[in-house]
Amino acid sequence: METLERILAEHAFFEGLEPEHLKVVTGCASNVRFTPGAYVFREGEQANQFYLLRQGKVAIEIFAPQSPPIIVDTLEKDEILGWSWLVPPYRVRFDARAVGTVHAVAFDGACLRGKCETDSELGYELYRRFAVVITERLQATRMRLLDVYGDPVATVG
Repeated sequence: METLERILAEHAFFEGLEPEHLKVVTGCASNVRFTPGAYVFREGEQANQFYLLRQGKVAIEIFAPQSPPIIVDTLEKDEILGWSWLVPPYRVRFDARAVGTVHAVAFDGACLRGKCETDSELGYELYRRFAVVITERLQATRMRLLDVYGDPVATVG
C-alpha cells in the first residue's frame, strides 16, 4: 500500500530531504480530490495550502475584466501547485481551476510555516525548493503575457 510518506519520498521535489524532515512534511499532508471545474483556490484568498498533483490538470488563471480568464500555465501530474502560503501576507496570487478530476496531496501551509520557524534547516530546504517553483511560475506567466500582448518593441515609438 502506498503511504503519503512513500509518495513524497519518491517525488523529485522532496528528493534528498532528510528523513526526519520528510516525516514532518508528511504530518502536514492529506489526500484531496477536486471535481472538474472546481477552484482549488481563488486570487485574494488566504493562502493556507500547497499541492502535489497526482492526477489530472490544473489551469492557473488571471482574472480579466470583461473577458474570459487568461490561462498563464497548466500544471499536471507530479507538479507543485501553490507557493503563496510561504510568502507574507499569505494571500493567493492567481486562480487555480481543476481541468477534469484532480487528485492531489494537500499540505497545510500554516502547519509547515510553524515547523519551519522551529527548524531552520527544514525552512531553508523548503524555501530553496520553492524558489525554483516560484521562478518557473513567473517565467510561465511572462511567456503567456508575451503571447497575449504581442511584441512590446513593435508598439514603441
